[in-house]
Amino acid sequence: MNAFQLAPASTAMTPEPTLNPPDSSDFLPTTLHQFALSLGNAIDAKDPHTSMHSDEVAEVSWALALAMGIPPSRAAAIHVAGHLHDIGKIGVPDSVLGKRCPLTTAEWQAVRHHPEAGAAILEPVAALNRLGVVDMVLHHHERWDGTGYPHGLKGTAIPLGARIISVADSLSAMLQDRPYRPALTIDRACREIDRCAGSQFDPRVVDAFRLAAGNILRLVSAPSACG
Repeated sequence: MNAFQLAPASTAMTPEPTLNPPDSSDFLPTTLHQFALSLGNAIDAKDPHTSMHSDEVAEVSWALALAMGIPPSRAAAIHVAGHLHDIGKIGVPDSVLGKRCPLTTAEWQAVRHHPEAGAAILEPVAALNRLGVVDMVLHHHERWDGTGYPHGLKGTAIPLGARIISVADSLSAMLQDRPYRPALTIDRACREIDRCAGSQFDPRVVDAFRLAAGNILRLVSAPSACG
């Protein structure tokens, strides 16, 4: 049996993410979430191939976090970081983001810089620092085996939120057409996530994906379930 041939999706309602840091009486969770959603949409608008990508990453990250038993208050911060994970691409030329042929060394370096650029953009926002959002954005391209970027962090040295966003980001990206390749089928995308557990991805996050795949796959653009 395929690892993703699971029970039908739950009919239970997934709670909406809310932010309520206990040390910030003047914090405006709704405004912060709307701000993150707006910035994520702005980045997605740079490239027609990534329409709704940031929103999908945010929603899948939220669902994964809850499936892992993370309290909703912490899961909400991961949700916000999902919206903002690619904000650093605002500095990457459209010609690079939409390029169909292989990137040059300089172009690839520009793309690899986007987590650091995104963290630098968000760092002045004290609430995003306090919630760990800046670190999640900075480290969402780290790999469980330590071969990712920008800092080559390994295993649990990578912030948990960043490890969750990594799976959500990869799932959404694989299921969308990109200039350099067509969208993958859901079955192939699920198999790729499973294959990369322990190398690219935190195995615990992949376990959560298996557990909640029925609900998670309703949040992305592809309509079918893994099988």
